[in-house]
Amino acid sequence: MYHSKIAGLGYYVPSNVVTNDDLSKIIDTNDEWIQERTGIQERRHIIRGEDTTTSMGVKAAKIAIERSGVAKEDIDFVVFATLSPDYYFPGPGVLVQRDLGLRTVGALDVRNQCSGFVYAISVADQYIKTGMYKNILVIGSEVHSTGLDMTTRGRGVSVIFGDGAGAAVLSREEDLSKGILSTHLHSEGQHAEELALQAPGMGARWVTDIIADNDPNDESYYPYMNGQFVFKNAVVRFAEVINEGLEANGLQVSDIDMLIPHQANLRISQFIQNKFKLSDDQVHNNIQKYGNTTAASIPIALTEAWEQGKIKSGDTVVLAAFGSGFTWASAIIKW
Repeated sequence: MYHSKIAGLGYYVPSNVVTNDDLSKIIDTNDEWIQERTGIQERRHIIRGEDTTTSMGVKAAKIAIERSGVAKEDIDFVVFATLSPDYYFPGPGVLVQRDLGLRTVGALDVRNQCSGFVYAISVADQYIKTGMYKNILVIGSEVHSTGLDMTTRGRGVSVIFGDGAGAAVLSREEDLSKGILSTHLHSEGQHAEELALQAPGMGARWVTDIIADNDPNDESYYPYMNGQFVFKNAVVRFAEVINEGLEANGLQVSDIDMLIPHQANLRISQFIQNKFKLSDDQVHNNIQKYGNTTAASIPIALTEAWEQGKIKSGDTVVLAAFGSGFTWASAIIKW
């Protein structure tokens, strides 16, 4: 039995900065309204033709691989987390394998939205623990901007989300006191429709239905979110899954050196920070700059925190996420 460690990290965000004031020119909203509810000041949107979910994932992956010191030829497997694949099928994992010029290794796509990267880390961790693989590339990448209702009708959702990608290389660690100590995954599908995009979908409205109806008021292919309900569940599940991870490893809240929460809403992160009595130095938030990038938010924030020297050897790092599904997850890492 082995542990897996994060050997390299990287992230990429588009150069196109979209501020709250920019959005106020096309949507009936303003900077104060957005910041008060979400903490977001700006986000990144792709420029069509320059970036896709896959291409951003590839750019982040190249940085992570270079920093890991692992040769491209030694990558054994790819796990790609996203809710916004380039194509309905195939998923972006195989496109990354192609575009990076990897060997004909396996590629797995994870569709767990906001908790997707932690789920993907957990999957990779199990493969490495059992000895099946030695080096796994894990990516979280999202393009939201091209699929949002950028009108006043959709402002409750559209102002929240941004585009970007983060990546990590997980490698075998023989010292069982280091690396990923445990991961904890949960779901509660009874609330699936409270945060969802239902069309096009084989079970609801497929492309042929949308085209046939040609209904300009059809909102089924835009994201829907019951914001207050999601918030109330998020703060409960975040706390539960963090405590679950600490208890599984005999740790206390005081042992947390860095918490990287999914960047869903700054108010959620602040609520959890206050609940656990963590200082600003123990939590890294960047939703102010990037908005909610769902599966990409944790790897982007984790990479930033590491680049800024906030994570050091020997630190206990906690990753935690909650989102659509409902799904939630945590990972406890000894750096």
